[in-house]
Amino acid sequence: MNKFFQRGVGLIVIVVVLAAAGLLWWGVAITHPPTLWDYGQLTLGGIWTVYYNSELPNLWVLGIALTLALIMVVFVVVSERVVANRYRRAGSERVNLPLAPRVVMERTRGKFAGEVTVTVLIPAHNEEASIGHTLTSLQRQSRPPSRVLVVADNCTDGTVDVARAHGADVFETVGNTHKKGGALNQALRDLLPTLGDNDTVMIMDADSQIGDEFLEVAAQRFTGDRALMAVGGLFEGEDGHGLLGQFQRNEYFRYMREIKRRRGRVFVLTGTASIFRSAALRAIADARGTLIPGTTGEVYDTAALTEDNELTIAIKSLGGLTVSPMECTVVTELMPSWRMLWAQRLRWQRGALENLGAYGITPQTLRYWAQQISIGYGVIALFAYFLLFGLMLVAMDTWIWFPFWLGIGAVFAVERVITVWRGGWRARLVAVLVFPELVYDCFLNLAFLKGVFEIAFGRSATWKHVDHGAKAGTKAEVAR
Repeated sequence: MNKFFQRGVGLIVIVVVLAAAGLLWWGVAITHPPTLWDYGQLTLGGIWTVYYNSELPNLWVLGIALTLALIMVVFVVVSERVVANRYRRAGSERVNLPLAPRVVMERTRGKFAGEVTVTVLIPAHNEEASIGHTLTSLQRQSRPPSRVLVVADNCTDGTVDVARAHGADVFETVGNTHKKGGALNQALRDLLPTLGDNDTVMIMDADSQIGDEFLEVAAQRFTGDRALMAVGGLFEGEDGHGLLGQFQRNEYFRYMREIKRRRGRVFVLTGTASIFRSAALRAIADARGTLIPGTTGEVYDTAALTEDNELTIAIKSLGGLTVSPMECTVVTELMPSWRMLWAQRLRWQRGALENLGAYGITPQTLRYWAQQISIGYGVIALFAYFLLFGLMLVAMDTWIWFPFWLGIGAVFAVERVITVWRGGWRARLVAVLVFPELVYDCFLNLAFLKGVFEIAFGRSATWKHVDHGAKAGTKAEVAR
């Protein structure tokens, strides 16, 4: 895909979102002109006078907004199901789908490739303080891994010594300049030829800990379904980091709940911890440069900013099945400051957009396109809400209550609380207040906007790793 289409991704998102917002604006404009508020008055207990407006909003405007939302939801759900079913039914005649279930079943029928094994690869760059905790979490597994290999990439601290002290093998990269993806490519180049079809590879971060049953459940899934190509983890945030940490934990709780409702059909196989069938990784390496973007022979496309999102699209584009069971949990680090969070989310947003530019508009990327456009429309809706709220505050000389919108707000608050219920009372308290989380959402939306405009105007992104003092040994990626 040429660089002009890469830039076009940002422009497409901007144009489509503005068109949708313009349609809603038109719906407002063609309705009857607004009238001045005709508010009533109510005295509570003889001491508190309340002013209120009981008029309902324009039903035509509400209808247009709901119709747009329903059309979007139906499009995403139906298109996703149609594409998934078509890929599941594809036979060996579809040479561009080497990981499609029927193709895999035909290729492996009557062959026993041995018991499922799990080799864990942990890319690490100066992770001396955290790598020990990660390796300890692997030792607690109800089904231990067959082998643990720490991929030490340009380490200048004691990462290698700590890894070996915990019994792990160490692979030290040579001349790698492509960060995590480049380091893993070097290790996988040596490892994959030694693995059979039933051998799997877990890729996990050096600052994360997986649940005790992760490997056992994943091995059961791979054993029970020869066509399954990847098992992803569902991550939740570590403790600490105050209110900012709680915002992030709530966000992850909601994502986990959504995946549970989708019965494990995951959007992205998290780079925090996911397991891949070796046959899938070999197929990806073979397809690079022809069926999917990248360099032939490399599992990871080192041009991608978000390697986990790109690898997920790669597997799905080749017809592979993926799942994220609820038992496969991962505790991951949180960003301890707003600056770190901004850098992380800008990288995620920019990387997701660039991946769409690399893959183009295909049946498998339709769902990701819809996701980006929905985020863009949400940006307009949320900022318009705060703008109108501010205008109302400065325009009124007294406070007026709107029962209809209070009711909508109450429903919204209940939904926010239910979706983070498993997080405990702190999570519920932050959720029921609604406004703090809306401000947090505005922050994330600004990162989305910056990513869209950067890619639309062709600005390149460069990244470096820096240590942060909030937690020794952890790291973050900061845009320059």
